[in-house]
Amino acid sequence: MRVAIIGQQDFGKSVLEAFLARGDEVAGVFCAPEKEGAKPDPLKVLAQEKALTVYQFKSLREPEAIEAMRALQVDIGIMAFVLQFAPQEFVNIPRLGTIQYHPSLLPRYRGPSSINWPIIRGDKKTGLTIFRPSDGLDEGAVVLQKETVISDDDTLGTVYFDRLFPMGVAAMLEAADLVYAGKHHELIQDENLASYEGWCRAAEARINWANHADYVYNLIRGCNPAPGAWGMLAGKKVQFFDARKHLVRTFGAVKGKIGEVTDLSEKSFFITVQGGRIEVFKLKHEDGKKQSAAEFAAAYDLKNGSVFS
Repeated sequence: MRVAIIGQQDFGKSVLEAFLARGDEVAGVFCAPEKEGAKPDPLKVLAQEKALTVYQFKSLREPEAIEAMRALQVDIGIMAFVLQFAPQEFVNIPRLGTIQYHPSLLPRYRGPSSINWPIIRGDKKTGLTIFRPSDGLDEGAVVLQKETVISDDDTLGTVYFDRLFPMGVAAMLEAADLVYAGKHHELIQDENLASYEGWCRAAEARINWANHADYVYNLIRGCNPAPGAWGMLAGKKVQFFDARKHLVRTFGAVKGKIGEVTDLSEKSFFITVQGGRIEVFKLKHEDGKKQSAAEFAAAYDLKNGSVFS
C-alpha cells in the first residue's frame, strides 16, 4: 500500500520502520517542527536517511499542508503519536482515509497523558486504540483495540515501553491491512463511557503523604519515569521513582508519623503514609541526579526521623 506517515519521536520512527520493513511505499512523512535548540526528531532523521520527502508544517491546517497531502495520492494516512491537530480536510484526503494511534481503551482516558492516569487511578487493565481521527479530541470511530493487564508493580515505563509501544506499532500495521482490504469494522464510541484527562505534569504529580498507601504508590508508579511524583524535604523538591508499598491491616500499627522516614538502610528507606508505608529505592533531589536510597541519604543527610512534606 502507499501511505503517508504523520507522527513524531521514537514511536513515529518505529512505525515508519515497520511499514518500510515489509515493503509498503511511504510517499511522504509529516513531522512537527522541532523547538529551537532541540535535537532533530528521530522520525525526521530516519525519513531523511531513507531519502523520503519530509514536511514540517507549524500547523496541519495550513493550505500548504492540505495541498502536500493531496499531492502524495496515498491510500491511507498513518498517524503515529501526533500532538498537532489534524483537521478533517487533511485526514480525509487519503483514498481510504486516516487511522490514528491512542494509548488507552477509548472512550476512556481521552487526552494527552492517557498512559499515566489508568495507573494512577489503580486500574487493572489498559490498552491501545486505533481509530479514525475526527475534529473532537480522540472521539473518532474505533477500528481496532488491544488490551494489556496493569500489574501491581507496573510503572508508566513498563506499561508503555514493554507493551503499549511494541503493541502499538504492530496494531498500526494490522489496522492498516484491515482498512486496505476493506475488512475492518468501525465502532462509534459510547459517549456515556467517555472520560477526558488533561496532562499529568508536576502539579498533578505532587504527593500528599496523608493519602492512603495505595494512592501514594499508584501516583509514584504512574509518574515513573515522567513527570516524577514528588514531595519536599527541607524546602527542596524530591522526586520518587522505584518504590514499593507495604500495607498495615491493624489499626494503629503503622510505624512513624505521616511523611516520616524510618528503617533507613543501605538498600532503601520507608516513608509513613496512611494505612502503611512506602519503601523507596530510587529518587532524585532537585540539586542532583537519580540515586539509590543509600546514596541519597549520604548526600542529603537523610536520617530516621526526617520528614517529607
